[in-house]
Amino acid sequence: MAYAIFSTGGKQYRVSEGDKIEIEKIVGNTGDETTFSNVLLVNTGDSTTVGSPLVSGATVVAEVIDQFRAPKVIAFKYKRRQGYHRTVGHRRLMTRLKIKSINA
Repeated sequence: MAYAIFSTGGKQYRVSEGDKIEIEKIVGNTGDETTFSNVLLVNTGDSTTVGSPLVSGATVVAEVIDQFRAPKVIAFKYKRRQGYHRTVGHRRLMTRLKIKSINA
């Protein structure tokens, strides 16, 4: 089972062909293909190639399935006995991808 670890949006993701993942928003419409070249590790089943810091020539190709907003996250600040409380919420912009291929 071949897999790769790549980096985008300040996070690292371990993926195989056919996986569906959710990442921080990237530019693209539904159906577009995007290529990630920040590949940190590639495992082909027989051998593992670890980059220092990146594997040269390796790419991960994915298809954009959906652009959406994540569930709301609530940040609640409170100081006891002071009558102080603040509620702030936000929803992150996310992209859902389907991994099409891993090129080593």
